[in-house]
Formats: sequence, structure tokens, C-alpha cells
Amino acid sequence: MRVAIVTDAWSPQVNGVVRTLQTIRAELERMGHEVRVISPDLYGSIPCPTYPEIRLALVRSSVVGQAISAFRPDAVHLATEGPLCLAARRWCLRMGVPFTTAYHTHFPDYVAQRTGLPAAWFWSYIRWFHGPAQAVLVSTGSVRQQLRAHGVAQVRPWGRGVDLAAFTPAAVPPALFAELPRPIQLYVGRVAVEKNLEAFLVAEHPGTKVVVGDGPARLALERAYPQARFLGALFGTELAGAYAGADVFVFPSRTDTFGLVMIEALACGTPVAAYPVTGPVDIVTPDTGALSDRLEEAIAAALRCDRAACADYGRSFSWERSAQEFVNGLYNIDPEVLDSVA
Repeated sequence: MRVAIVTDAWSPQVNGVVRTLQTIRAELERMGHEVRVISPDLYGSIPCPTYPEIRLALVRSSVVGQAISAFRPDAVHLATEGPLCLAARRWCLRMGVPFTTAYHTHFPDYVAQRTGLPAAWFWSYIRWFHGPAQAVLVSTGSVRQQLRAHGVAQVRPWGRGVDLAAFTPAAVPPALFAELPRPIQLYVGRVAVEKNLEAFLVAEHPGTKVVVGDGPARLALERAYPQARFLGALFGTELAGAYAGADVFVFPSRTDTFGLVMIEALACGTPVAAYPVTGPVDIVTPDTGALSDRLEEAIAAALRCDRAACADYGRSFSWERSAQEFVNGLYNIDPEVLDSVA
């Protein structure tokens, strides 16, 4: 099967969407599929306002359409709601090429936090963008229910996985962890306003707070919370070691639809503390973490969880299964449609 994936999120960005798409591409290719990724690095772009490391592609829909039609895909997937996928969406609708989309982030809440405008204003955009899609691939049941409630009905499951060769309780913690007061409370992810990281940093629980990741809010948060340890972005075995060496993983975000970092932490044997919101409510169980509207209570409860149970549960998330769900959610294009636009 030949799959064209159009995405506004791609390297050098570092986030869960990019990691998911890169891993899914590798899994699809391992399964024998051919994948073409159409991403902002292929075109001229400008930095996103307030988020300069994200590049916004400046490209006409006809140019994106030429890249799609030249590949002659069996399926087209639009992964994000940004300008590159908007251009691809415009071309697909004009040419009668069916496509699927995905809902990775609570876009209305995300934009509301960055603009100060009501999230309800942006749901009309979500309905408009995803409305013509043959299917909208969504990671969890609670988010699928939320989308249906907002008028996006054609949702299909697409779960996530863990690289179990890298993320394991046997991963070696950073040497720094041996010097830190316990319990070590770890955050991994973008250091940005939409991640609600400040709620973690102000949580009153003894021990040490460690932040792994980078982003536009890092400098301000480092200055405001000098008692926390900011390690920057870590990858591979170093990231796995940070998970395995922590006593609890804290996920303060209220805008994620899944939270890939949570299942990576669990695979390393580290319990999760989070708010009872979409994403955590679908992942965290009483044996593997705790949810509370008071983050301090969630942290305290999660610390009592059995780490072996966390690791066992984390190992149940497979990228192979995720890739198969992705393929099952795609919509096959009639070759005659592509012949007509060639």
C-alpha cells in the first residue's frame, strides 16, 4: 500500500506528534508499505508566532497536490490542522480525492491558551476542517466521545505504542539522580504554556522536581522556579534512564489527547500522576498511577503504586498494533480518481 502523509509537524520539531508519525512511518515500511511524508521542510516557511521552532509552510495547494498525485498513493492522510494540511485538504476536495485526518491535540484549548480567546470559538474550525474526512483517527475513547459531542462523528481508533527495546526498568538513570532528594518527580515534554507545567512546579510535595524537555517557556520557568532541575531535551537511552530513575511521572497537561510520555514512563516502571482529563483517564489505572484535581494528591497516591505492575502494563502498548490500527483507518482511493487528476 502506498500512503501519503501530509503533516505540519515534523523534524526538527520535538513533540509527541512528530515522534508518533516518525515511528508509524517506520512501522508501515517494516510491514511492506511505501510511505511519502509531505512536511514543512520541503517548502518555504515562516516561524509560528510565539512558537518560532515550529515552521509554517508557505505553499500553494496546487504544489502540494502535485506532490501527492506524483506519488500516486492508495491513501492520503492529513495529520494536522495547520497550513500545509489546509493546502492539501483544499486540493483533495477540489480534485475529489478522499482523505483521512487525525486529531492529536485539543486544538481549541491549545489555541485558547495562547490567544486568551474562548476555546468554543475554535470548535467551529475543527468541525469544518475534519468534516469532509472519510475518517478521523483518534487515540482514546474519551476524545472520540468528545469529538462526537462537538459534531465530528466519523471517528476511528488509533492507539499509540512504546519502543520496548529502549523503555525498560533496566534503563540506567542519570548520575545526577543519585544526588537529588527523593522522591524524584519527573516531567517530560514540551516546556510550553499549553502543557500547564507551572501546575507541576507549584505542587507542594517534598522531594525534587525534574523537567526534561525544551520549549519557549523554559527560560522564564527556570528563573521562576530555581529549585527545580531543568535538564533540557533527552533522547533514547538517556530519556529512558530519566523515566526509570524517577519515583513518579507527573503529567500536568489538560490539552493532550493521549500523552505518549505517560506510557513510556509506565514501561520503565514509573507510576503516573495526572489530572482526570482526556488522555490520562484512558491510560492511567488504579494500579499504575493516580488522578486528582489536586496534583499533590495524585503524586502522593501514585508513589504507592507497584512499579512492577506499571512496567507490565506499559509493555502492553505496541507500535505494531498502532500501525495496524492506522492502516485500518485509512480510506482506499479509486485509481481512476488519481488518473483524472494526473
